[in-house]
Amino acid sequence: MGILVLNVVILAAGKGTRMYSHKPKVLHALAGKPLVQHVLDCTATLRPQRVCVVYGHGGEIVPQAMAQYGAQFVIQEPQLGTGHAVQQAMPHLPDDGRTLVLYGDVPLIQHNTLHQMQQASDGLVLLTVTLDNPAGYGRIVRDAQGDVQCIVEEKDATPEQREIREVNTGILLASTVQLRDWLGKLGNDNAQGEYYLTDIVGMAVRQGVAVHTVQPAQRWEVEGINNKMQLAALERTWQRVEAERLLAHGVTLADPARIDQRGRLVCGRDVEIDVGCIFEGDVTLGDNVRVGAYSVLRNATVATGTDIAPYSHIDSSVVGANCHIGPYARLRPGTKLAEGAHIGNFVEIKNSDIGAGSKANHLSYIGDSTVGSRVNIGAGTITCNYDGANKFRTVIGDDAFIGSDTQLVAPVTVGRGATIGAGSTITKDTPDGELTLSRSKQLTITGWKRPVKQPKGEK
Repeated sequence: MGILVLNVVILAAGKGTRMYSHKPKVLHALAGKPLVQHVLDCTATLRPQRVCVVYGHGGEIVPQAMAQYGAQFVIQEPQLGTGHAVQQAMPHLPDDGRTLVLYGDVPLIQHNTLHQMQQASDGLVLLTVTLDNPAGYGRIVRDAQGDVQCIVEEKDATPEQREIREVNTGILLASTVQLRDWLGKLGNDNAQGEYYLTDIVGMAVRQGVAVHTVQPAQRWEVEGINNKMQLAALERTWQRVEAERLLAHGVTLADPARIDQRGRLVCGRDVEIDVGCIFEGDVTLGDNVRVGAYSVLRNATVATGTDIAPYSHIDSSVVGANCHIGPYARLRPGTKLAEGAHIGNFVEIKNSDIGAGSKANHLSYIGDSTVGSRVNIGAGTITCNYDGANKFRTVIGDDAFIGSDTQLVAPVTVGRGATIGAGSTITKDTPDGELTLSRSKQLTITGWKRPVKQPKGEK
């Protein structure tokens, strides 16, 4: 059937007591972003007309953290079960179309599964899963013809029903009008005094509404999070899935179990990634890029042929082709390296443009600078870009040579082809093609004695 207008309700009111945290459960991170953000991102791919997030008392930071999604946020207080939670959302949903119920602590539900639910026939659509060990889950009870009759919670199930391996995930899709009607008829005559969403299944059957089931392609799509152990386990599951995706696209991983993606990683051909690397935000690696062990890349673009040595950090930077970075190099936000640049060990670059073929190979800080092409920056060079109140820029012309242990006090310009003698402090612009140095006169003080440490007890 065709896809109807869709509303989405995301239940995110769980207290998360077993997380032992002041943070609402749905804001704990998996693969670098909050659990509920995964659900919202997946929801967005369905193009719903309305999204309503039901959050719990004391969780006001949930709507604050997810404000960019433009969802309707509704508080559930008191919290009287899943049926009661969906009831809170219904006044905010138009009657047309269907409503999909998702969970903010079931983060890895996939678009294809939800699309498959949308394609199911009219009626009530349940997402179920078949488990080898169904203990703790509500069982899907079917009649002799295989039609769903009800959902039985384990504590209420007979011994025969407990043998059923098909269980309820809680995710469902229904006509908004029918869902509104069923929710209005829910009772709380149970030991917990709560309104169970699963009770609507029996109502649908009694009304002659067809109940259909869909199963996810992977069981991990419907795994929920209730404690840190489950969070850690699902994190490793997802990282394995992402690693397998990279391998399937030809990326070489030294160890698929030792890579973490906390965002979106796009790789060209013949990319090699060593162990322990972390990728956050949006990262793009061009053809033939090599990333050394334990490097961290965040919101970075790296062009073809670049070699990143171990323990390098690249944050919000653009790296050109055939560059060499590290080991132990740090590119901070706003850094741009042109083709063939070399940034060596213990070199930090911030908000600077480094020209083609330029090198800073050892123990230097280059901040708020424009460095031309084929520049050599000696060990221990510092651009003094901050006067305690304001930042200033340093400009170094093409083919300049900066001697070791030089301080360039911005704002200052070093001319094209200029040479700065080692140990200089440069406070004024230097001319093109000339040697400039700034050193005090070397002296030898005859008769000077080095201080001697006094024995203990003497003054």
